[in-house]
Formats: sequence, C-alpha cells, structure tokens
Amino acid sequence: MPAGASGPRGLKDPQSPDVRAGGNSLLLLYRYLYLYLYLYRAPGIRVMKPSDHIRTVQSFARRELIGSEAVLDSFAEAPLPLYGRFADTGLANWWLGPEYGGPGLSMTESVRIVSELAYGDAGVAFTLFIPILATSMIGWYGEEPLRKRFLGELAASNGFCATLGSEHEAGSELARITTTVRREGDQLVLNGLKAFSTDTDFSEFVVVIARAEDDAGGYLAVVVPRDTPGLTVEKRWEVLGLRSSATYQVRLTDCRVPAENALRGNGLRLLEIGLNASRILIATTALGIARRARDLCMDYAKGKQVKGAPLVGNAVFAAKLGQMEMQIDVMANQCLAAARDYDEIAARPDAAEEFLRVGTLKSALTAKMFCGQTGWGVVSAASEMFGGVGYTAESVVGKLLRDVRYVSIVEGGDDVLRDLVFSRYVVPVSKRS
Repeated sequence: MPAGASGPRGLKDPQSPDVRAGGNSLLLLYRYLYLYLYLYRAPGIRVMKPSDHIRTVQSFARRELIGSEAVLDSFAEAPLPLYGRFADTGLANWWLGPEYGGPGLSMTESVRIVSELAYGDAGVAFTLFIPILATSMIGWYGEEPLRKRFLGELAASNGFCATLGSEHEAGSELARITTTVRREGDQLVLNGLKAFSTDTDFSEFVVVIARAEDDAGGYLAVVVPRDTPGLTVEKRWEVLGLRSSATYQVRLTDCRVPAENALRGNGLRLLEIGLNASRILIATTALGIARRARDLCMDYAKGKQVKGAPLVGNAVFAAKLGQMEMQIDVMANQCLAAARDYDEIAARPDAAEEFLRVGTLKSALTAKMFCGQTGWGVVSAASEMFGGVGYTAESVVGKLLRDVRYVSIVEGGDDVLRDLVFSRYVVPVSKRS
C-alpha cells in the first residue's frame, strides 16, 4: 500500500508517515488487523481456503460439534456415536492411500481438515487423526501382505487403530521402556504395561513398541490385533480436556502374534518417524482452538457494553484481537510449512528410506511447540476477556483452555522437544536455521 493510502473504510496504512509520526504504530497495526477481521470476516470464512472435503468437515462440525459442548465435555462412554456419522462423510482415515481403499489426502489437506474439526472440538479431532501415528509406521515399514491386511481392513471398516509406546517409568525417555518382545518359533510374545494410548479399546489393532529380550539395544514395532488374548485395557484415564476422546492404560500379558507382524527397522526410530505426522496435527488442533476462541471473543464483544459503548469498538479490545489474528496467522503458516515438508518426503519414491535418514522433522517439532505455547496464550487472553464467566463451566472458552493445554504435553512435552531441537538442530552448525 502506498504511503499515506487508506485501508479498510478509510483506515490509514499503519506504515504511512503520518501514522508513524504518532509514535504508536504497533497499537495501530493491531487495530488495523482487528478492523480487517471485524469488517471483512464473514461467517464460515476461515484461515485457509476450503475445498469440497473441507466444506464437508465444516458442515459436520456445525452439525455435530458446535453447540454440543456439554455432551462432548461429559466424559461419555467411548466411542461417541458421532464418530460413526463422521465415517458417513467418506473421510474416515482420510490419509490412507487409494491402494488400501482410502481417500489418500496429503498432510497439507490433513492440516486443513484438523483445523476445522478442532474448531468444533479438539477431542474429536484428536480421536479421528491419532491413528495416523500407527498407520504411517505400517505404511512405510510393514511388508506388503501386512500393509494390505491391516490398512485395507481399516479403510474398509472406517475403524480405528492405536499406538502403545509410553510407559510410566520411562516417561519421555523411550529407550528405557520395559515392555519386552521375544521370539518363540514363528511367533512373537509381548509383555508389559503401557501408560497412555488413545483409541485402544475400540481399535482394530495396535502397534506396540517393545524392547527385544535377547538384545538390550534392540527395539521392535509390532502389530497386535485388538482381540489378541492377553491384551487388556486396565482403565480409561479421566483427562482434564479432550474429554470426547478416550485414553487408556493397557497391559500385555503373553500376547502372541505371528513373527511377520514385526515392522522393518528399529522400533524407536519408526516411532520417531510416525510422530512427525501426529505432531503436526496436534499442533493444528491448537490452531483450530485459537480460531474458535477468537470468534467467541468477537461474538461476545458485539453484545457487551463498556462505558456505554459496545466492547467491539474499544481500542484495548481491538489491540488484543489484532494480536490474536497475527498469532493465528503465524500458527497456520507454521502448520502448513511443516505439512509441506512432510509431503515433500512422502512424495518421493524412496520416502521410507528418506524418513529413516531424516528421522524427526525440525518443522514438526517447532510447529508443535510454537502452536502449543501460542494457542495457550490466545485462549488464556480470551478467557480474561469474558471476566468471571470465562472461569466457569458454563463458558465454552473455559473448555477451550483445558483442551489446548494438551498440545504442550502429549508426544513430548515442550522441555523434551526443546532439548531435542537443541541437540539435533542447534549443536550441529549446518542444521541451524
């Protein structure tokens, strides 16, 4: 915009000389962003351009999620019936390739889908996308008969699968896991206790990360059907947020599966690769939650009076909403950048080998950390705008605050990921940004 030109409805460009001379250009920039949001944001317009399947997801969210917060937050019996209705859209396990009977959508499209789902309810989004962790490991490193059997059946049934990795004592130090696997003839036998696994009880199969009994430094990733004798769900955790999802503690007692159910490669490395996809989408849930918080603030401000005038016209409120919009925009860009990095490797003919070489994607780590921290800041600011109501169970923004907290906790807390970024992408000079 040329210096001195006007923006929306006559608002001057914040970088024009007369505005800069005012000595408060940052506040005016926030207000500029806010007015653009207020004047031009129509209902249904989101951060990213919708395609047909995005419109399908938006319609599902309006129909099944928005306005149903009491049910979604009630810790009802899992899985909720709405997951079956999501399958009716044709988008269950939307990332599974057409060779298995799935839609075969990219990680970039997955970010757009998850942002819309999380806008309605982050727990529903998490439940629907977390199978990508297990399926990506099988898809890249399972032998063809194993892939066709488990992924083909999953696509046909619109079902779920889960990953059993975390343990109480090991925490984020997965090399310390005590779950074991040993070979007996043509079978593998697994024993151990897994702490946190989402979707397990209603999954068709799980991928178990276990230590090889005969090799202290060896780890395997093993596919175990849910109905295998000895696989027992001990309890469902009553979590603070994402209460429409279901996370379990699971015990394996002499679980026997064919030896060919083991994936190729070191199990910890395969888990690291699988976490790239799920971490990007976990980051995206923070984006969806932040967008919802912003819109709730806008709706609230239109009817709230402050000093005899609508809050929506208040300069302090405008600055806060302009700040939110800036943060949301950067969150969206970060998630999409990580998705493009993932898609670039996934499109290669040697994708499995390249993922083994790269391991953890830097952009997946930074997206999860940045979006978790920024999303928490956005929703926290939103809750303050609602005053006392924002700290009650009757306010949706209170639920959003509990939901967004998980982003900085699961699949590696922020301190763990900071250390990982430091050791892999700061210490080696050639890998620094």
